[in-house]
Amino acid sequence: MNVQPTKLELSPQGSLLITWSDSQRREYTVRELRDACPCATCREKRTAAAGAPSNPFAVLSPEELRPLTIRGMEPVGSYAYKIDFSDDHDTGIYTLERLRELGRVQ
Repeated sequence: MNVQPTKLELSPQGSLLITWSDSQRREYTVRELRDACPCATCREKRTAAAGAPSNPFAVLSPEELRPLTIRGMEPVGSYAYKIDFSDDHDTGIYTLERLRELGRVQ
């Protein structure tokens, strides 16, 4: 990928803002990023949930009841970022290509 992030910041509303080397600026909600987690466990859960009927009596964990936030981000080589979410999930590796697909242009 030719473009690279040049600036990462959190908006006052808690969204992630990334400015890219081609001057494009994208905004990502925390929920969007968490729901798009590319780790094997999350991919498996999404696949299983797609074919299963929803459970209206599901009990939410304390982590699921708290507002979801980004606690931190760290680069993985020069091709991705690992995001640490407030629900203690931090195993997803978000490639730069995937981050360019997500979010919306500002």
